Amino acid sequence: MAKLQYFVIHCTATPEGRAVSSADIRRWHTAPSPVGHGWKQVGYTDMIHLDGRIERLVRNNDDENVDPWEITNGVEGKNLVCRHIVYVGGMDKSGKTAQDTRTSAQLAAMEKFVKEFHKRFPRVKIVGHNAFASKACPSFDVAEWLRLIGL
Repeated sequence: MAKLQYFVIHCTATPEGRAVSSADIRRWHTAPSPVGHGWKQVGYTDMIHLDGRIERLVRNNDDENVDPWEITNGVEGKNLVCRHIVYVGGMDKSGKTAQDTRTSAQLAAMEKFVKEFHKRFPRVKIVGHNAFASKACPSFDVAEWLRLIGL
């Protein structure tokens, strides 16, 4: 068990407007190659759907400890101290260019979720996946967005 240090925001890196299900995420992450990554667990604790609905993908006890059964595979080398959330989207309609595709419902849901998380765990740093990897994910500037929402 480790203390939670980071809350990491991700995107599914799917075309704008294309729905993604929890079954899709599970297949992409846990199915053997070449279909998936072959991981034991998905990469995210929660997912924000296009309509703003938040779905829990991996149960956790919502405390500041990351128990072994709560570990998800969102950031290589950091998962023991992270909790991860993903929003559906992050690519333009062609699926070729990273783009902030959050719907108004996703924006509202993400803001509420992140503010509530921050209120409960103020010492946990909120970052985008790109803070740890050379990726566009989550396809928006998390630090700037946090400033815009008052965090």
